[in-house]
Amino acid sequence: MPLDFTLTPEQEEIKALAHEFAEREIRPVAPHYDETEEFPWPVLKKAHEVGLTPVAVMPEAYGGGGLDIIANMLIAEELHWGCAGIAVAITGTGLAATAILAMGNEAQKQKWIGEFCNAKTPVVGAMGLTEPGTGSDAMAIATAAKKVDGGYLINGAKQFITNGGIADLHVIFANTDPSAGAAGIAGFVVEKGNKGLSMGRKEKKLGVRASHTAQVMLQDCFVPTENRLGGEPGDPDAGPGALGALQMLEYSRPAVAAGSIGIARAAYEFALDYAQQRVAFGKPIIKHEGIGFKLAEMAINIDAARLLTWRAGWMAQNDMLFTRAEGSMAKAFSADMAMQVTLDAVQVLGGYGYIREYPVEKWMRDAKIYQIWEGTSEIQRLVISRAISGERRPLTREQPKPQIRKAS
Repeated sequence: MPLDFTLTPEQEEIKALAHEFAEREIRPVAPHYDETEEFPWPVLKKAHEVGLTPVAVMPEAYGGGGLDIIANMLIAEELHWGCAGIAVAITGTGLAATAILAMGNEAQKQKWIGEFCNAKTPVVGAMGLTEPGTGSDAMAIATAAKKVDGGYLINGAKQFITNGGIADLHVIFANTDPSAGAAGIAGFVVEKGNKGLSMGRKEKKLGVRASHTAQVMLQDCFVPTENRLGGEPGDPDAGPGALGALQMLEYSRPAVAAGSIGIARAAYEFALDYAQQRVAFGKPIIKHEGIGFKLAEMAINIDAARLLTWRAGWMAQNDMLFTRAEGSMAKAFSADMAMQVTLDAVQVLGGYGYIREYPVEKWMRDAKIYQIWEGTSEIQRLVISRAISGERRPLTREQPKPQIRKAS
């Protein structure tokens, strides 16, 4: 197949729909939700109605739209162009859904992915992996799942959980056997109404403030055996366990990278317009090399990030292995790029960039988290260094791989 960067008509249509939604429904209310830190329920419901929630990329077999990974990244970029916090409120459920697709058996996928896809109103999901003392070292999970009659009792705490405590379904990662290493880590679906799960502190954040982030507390939280994702070891249809979780994170990175690009593009476009209109020393400031070159560098790096991201998405879509940690390359470069571009946008606007009347300071605050969540920039470089040195071998095709090609 020849090299081709042309989007399909369907992808162009999805991109246009997402951009129009961001322009009409997200941008006008973004300052309000950034200021109040309220969850944007009305915007989420509208996104669900037009098909821009993670339901769009869920497999058709479970009632989803079946869109491909590139379309998913196009949606992510455009929604983040509108507002990163609201975008995360719309798309954050995808983490829980992807975990179920990656680790669940067929009956579990039919039940819970079907629930996400077939509900008339949005079904909100949350994924509980990070803990107060466990972030990048995801396998050092302290939350314990004790086997009891008919299921498990889960005790522990989760930290920085998107949609934590307000979700209809929580996917909670817990340790069933500390002596078993990664093999002891399992995912459990905790459904709404379970009295053993409660919301702790809701976090007040620097950016992405429309997104709900909170602690999740688990105290003698009973979940039935059938809620263990993939079933128990030895089950005929058992899923890949912690291996599925690791792959889920790896294949989700291109979509996270696409969100970074949307933030950067918003800041760049605003700074470009400003520089073409603002006059200093008798000419628009873009005509001065100090500003013109800065904007040129911003344009270069946004395009470079998108190329890395589309490559990773194309590889995942074509079931190619990330032999050189291409997903991590896209995520690390895009996150660092977004931070630098938004900083430069504030600089281009000068004093106006620093005040809240203009949106560039918000985009700068929003960009920072992309260097931290879904794997810090430092962790991405660790993954890349291990891959290129041969220390970290990619999964072989003989090993179980989660079916998340249309949901990452």
